[in-house]
Amino acid sequence: MSKDSKILTPRRRFLTGVGVVATGATLAATAQASSHHHGESGFTPARHDNDAWLDELGSTHRAFIDSSNSGGGGNALRYAFNILEGHQEGYGGSDSDYGLVVCFRHQSTPFGYNDAMWEKYGQALSRFTGLTAPGGDEPLTVNPMNMGPGFSNGGNTIDSLVARGVQFAICNRATRAVSGMVARSTNGSADEVYQELISNAIPSSRFVPAGVVAATRSQEYGYSLLYADA
Repeated sequence: MSKDSKILTPRRRFLTGVGVVATGATLAATAQASSHHHGESGFTPARHDNDAWLDELGSTHRAFIDSSNSGGGGNALRYAFNILEGHQEGYGGSDSDYGLVVCFRHQSTPFGYNDAMWEKYGQALSRFTGLTAPGGDEPLTVNPMNMGPGFSNGGNTIDSLVARGVQFAICNRATRAVSGMVARSTNGSADEVYQELISNAIPSSRFVPAGVVAATRSQEYGYSLLYADA
């Protein structure tokens, strides 16, 4: 892996019609579902206790920012910051207007674990995300999304966004995969590592059954869906 691929540089790209990104038709269906007015289709999305938290956020606006790779995880923080700043500067709004969720899934999942886990399992987590300490090849010992400039987050940290009311969704299925990888590299128990990771999540976060499910379910609750890529 080249040095350039390890220290990811910021690039912004809004993707539509790809992966779990909502199409215009999906967004139209979302608007119908959220208002409980479903026209001739008669479609009403089912409600599940696992998703109830999505309906507790956002008095005025809702957005769900999805990421599936390490560069996208950093850019998701940039996008969250820009949404809040744009709403404040351009509309005279406040952070409390927004229900804003950042999702860490697939390769970005380890950003959902706190510094204690990165200090303990930094070698494995660095390998999983493809990131190393700035300026070298050493594994990270802190969550890079709480570090300053040098990654695609551009200095926008988890802690700074938590202070503004941003919530985080962490993929449970990917956490199972991370647990297995960490256990193999440390000769430990995958179940024990999994429980440790679950108990050491970043603030204002929750584990969701699968990040891809949370991304699609969010639309059923009226969230605009934005995908952050590397």
